[in-house]
Amino acid sequence: MNLTVSSDFDGGNIEAVSVSGMQADLRIRKDSHAGWSQWFYFRVEGEAGQPLTLTIKDVAACSYPNGWDNYSARVSEDSEIWRQCDTRYENGDLIISYTPSASSVWFAYFAPYGLSQHDELLHRAAGVGAKLDIIGHSTEGRPISRLRFGSGPKKVWFLGRQHSGETMASWWMEGAVAHLMKTGDPAVAELLSKAAIYLVPLVNIDGAFHGNLRANAAGLDLNRQWHIPPDNAPEVAAILKAMDDTGVDFMMDVHGDEAIPHVFMDGCDIDVKSTPAQKKGCQDYYAALLEASPAFQTTYGYPPNFGGDDAPTICARAVPRRYGCVGMTLEMPFKDSLDAPDPEQGWSPQASADLGVACLKALNEVI
Repeated sequence: MNLTVSSDFDGGNIEAVSVSGMQADLRIRKDSHAGWSQWFYFRVEGEAGQPLTLTIKDVAACSYPNGWDNYSARVSEDSEIWRQCDTRYENGDLIISYTPSASSVWFAYFAPYGLSQHDELLHRAAGVGAKLDIIGHSTEGRPISRLRFGSGPKKVWFLGRQHSGETMASWWMEGAVAHLMKTGDPAVAELLSKAAIYLVPLVNIDGAFHGNLRANAAGLDLNRQWHIPPDNAPEVAAILKAMDDTGVDFMMDVHGDEAIPHVFMDGCDIDVKSTPAQKKGCQDYYAALLEASPAFQTTYGYPPNFGGDDAPTICARAVPRRYGCVGMTLEMPFKDSLDAPDPEQGWSPQASADLGVACLKALNEVI
């Protein structure tokens, strides 16, 4: 029998080039109205116990070819537990080998996080006292939802998945929200007495639906629209309007990096326009996070000139300049972390969620 390959579901992305028996040649579809490609997520239906060979063609032409070296695809037979599987990068192709124990099996660039999970997270938080509201709508009319915990004087903002394929940001939000829901925890109560914490867990909701790596439905990289957002970046405009209404003392934009196998920060401390107080705020936070998380490190990351001429339009540059706040981009790996390795799952949903908790604990130390 021939296997069947499909991606016609929320967040799915793959195109079948050819299928023969238990082998398939595949290709990653580019983002909506844009040229980026790297994210894949698809289901294979075949015969349990039969070895599969899936070749994703021409991945050397994807947006981040350095991301394929020492990378392992994720596989799941229940859409809940995701593990690394045998993956080789050869001659510009990504070759995945796996023998399933079930007739249906899912493969993804990283453990996916669908819109139904996002909705469940929002309403779970709202059910225990968080304020849930809609601050705007996406290019295609989907709601941009915000959670608020606490009512302290400091205004803290966390943003997730400006780049929709970086699903580790949603898992980070899972951990952070679960921690903030622990209203009986004295440390959480202390944090929420000091700060009002605003979370936008899924900024690029259209890209998440379409299975894009970076682009919104209009083909824009939202993380290059923060100086003066254009009309086809309503997601950014809505968040800036909400930030104008509250003010910002601290912000973090949560991302994933394709090539660097470490957790790291890219903060406003390297921005030449940041004040000494902003730079110190970043450095104090990094020191606290080093204590809170064994996965975080400050040796490896982006160079000071990261972003080039576009740097002023990046969220973690534009927002600190606009509000005088401490701001940073958190990056997690698609590859396994070299600082906190997990041979079975690699950098995982649980690792991302644990980091979300650690980031809040570090915030409580410095705010």
